[in-house]
Amino acid sequence: MAATQQVTPPKPSPLREIIQPFIDLVRAPRALMGVNVSYFIEGFVYFGMLGYLAMYFNQYVGLTDTQAGPMVGVLTWGITFAMFLFGGLADKWGVRIALIAALCLMLIGRVILAGAPTAGLPPAGIWSTIHFAALLGILFIVLGYGMYQPAAYAAIRLFTTPKTAGMGYAMLYALMNLGGWLPTFFSPIRKAVGISGSYWVYSGFTVLGLTLTVIILSRRTVDKAIARAKTERARLAAEAGQEPAKPAVETATPSAVERKRGFSVLSWLRSHPLANVKFSFFIFCLIPVQTLFAHNWLTLPMYVERAYVHSWPWIHRNFEPAVNFNPLLIFILVPIVTALTQERKVYNMMIIGTAVMAAPTFLLALGPTPFTLVGYLVIMTVGEAMWQPRFLQYAAEIAPEGRTGAYMGVAQFPWFLTKVVTSLYSGWFLAHYCPTPEALAEGIGRMATQKMWLIYGLIAITSPVLLILARNWIGKDFKTKADA
Repeated sequence: MAATQQVTPPKPSPLREIIQPFIDLVRAPRALMGVNVSYFIEGFVYFGMLGYLAMYFNQYVGLTDTQAGPMVGVLTWGITFAMFLFGGLADKWGVRIALIAALCLMLIGRVILAGAPTAGLPPAGIWSTIHFAALLGILFIVLGYGMYQPAAYAAIRLFTTPKTAGMGYAMLYALMNLGGWLPTFFSPIRKAVGISGSYWVYSGFTVLGLTLTVIILSRRTVDKAIARAKTERARLAAEAGQEPAKPAVETATPSAVERKRGFSVLSWLRSHPLANVKFSFFIFCLIPVQTLFAHNWLTLPMYVERAYVHSWPWIHRNFEPAVNFNPLLIFILVPIVTALTQERKVYNMMIIGTAVMAAPTFLLALGPTPFTLVGYLVIMTVGEAMWQPRFLQYAAEIAPEGRTGAYMGVAQFPWFLTKVVTSLYSGWFLAHYCPTPEALAEGIGRMATQKMWLIYGLIAITSPVLLILARNWIGKDFKTKADA
C-alpha cells in the first residue's frame, strides 16, 4: 500500500491576518454598532470634561493645586470603585437597561457641574456651596460610569463570537480613545465660552449619546444579536469538534444548588477572583505603570500649560492638542497591534507593553521641549496599545457565564487604587516642581519638571520589572483562551 502523502497546510498570509478581524467585525450585528457609537461619544465627553476638571476647581471653586488633585481623583477613582460595586448590575438588569440608566445618571451630573458656575456661585474655596455642588455632580457621574463600562464590555461578550471577540474588545477601547481625541479641537470653544460653557456643550453631547443608545439598542435588536452570537458559537464549536459552550446570559440566575444552600460569605470569598493569589498579584503589579494614565489628566494639562509658557508659547496657549494626542494614536494603533499580536501570549505582551509604556517617561526628564513631549506621547501610546486591550479581554473572558460585568468591575479595583494614590500626590508635585506663574512670582515652588518626571518614570518601570520577576511563577498559568 502506498504511503499516504501528508499535505502541508498553506502558511497564512500576514496581510490576511490583519484584514480578516476587521472584516469579521464589520459583519457583526447592529447591536454591536450601538455599543460602539455610545462608547465613542462617551469617550469624547468624558475625556473632554476630565481634561479641564482641575482647572475647573482652580477657577470656579477657588481650590489650590494640592486641593484640586484629590477632587479630580474623587471622580476618577470614584468611577473605578463604583465599577467594583455596581459592575454586576449589567448581568442582572441586562446590558441595554444598564447602559441607558448609566447615561441618564451621567447627564444629571454633567448638568450640575456646568450649571454651578453659571448660577453665579462664588469661588469660595473648599467646602463652599459651589464645592458641594461640584461634588454632587461628580457623584452622579460616578454612579453612572460604575454601571456603564462593565455593561459595555458585557455587551461585547454577548454580541460577539470567538472570531470577533478579540477585535470587538479592541475596537471598543480604540473608539473610546478616538472620542477622547476630539477635545483637541475644543480650544476655540473654551476660549469663547470658558470651561463652564464647554461643560454645557459636553452635556448636550451626552443627550445625543443617550438618544442614539435608546434608538439603536432596542430590545428586539439586542435579543437578535444575542441569538445570532449563540448560533455562531455553536456552529464554530461543532466545526472544531467541541461541545458548544453554554452561552452568556443577561441575567445572573443562581443555580439550584446555590438556592438550596443559600448565601455563604465563606463560599463567596473562596469564589471571588481576588482569592486567586496569582491573579491578584498580576493585576496589582500593574498599578505603577497605570499611574501614567492618571497623569494624563492630573499632571499633563497643567505641565504643558505652565512649563512651555516662555519657551514654546503656542503650545502653552493651545495645550489641548498635546494633551489629547494619546487617544488619537490609540485609535490608530490598537486594532493594528491587536491583529498583529493575536497569537501572542497575554503575559508576554504585558511585559513588553508595560516596559515600552514606562520607558519614555524618562524623555520628559530631559526637559520641556516639543521633541521630548511628542516622543513620550508616541512611545507611551505604543506600549499602551500592546497590553491594555489584552488585559481587558483577559478579565472579561475568564469570567464565568453571566458574571462578565462583575468580573470587569473586580479587575478594575487596582485601577481604583492607582487613581486614589496618584491624585493624592500629583498636586503636591505640581505645586513644588511645576507651579503657576503667579506662584513662582511669589517665590512658591520652583520650575523643576525634570525631577518630577524622573520620579514618575522610576515608579512606572516597576511594573515590567515585577512581571519579569514573577514570570516563572504566574506566566505559565494563564488560561489558554486568554492567551489566544
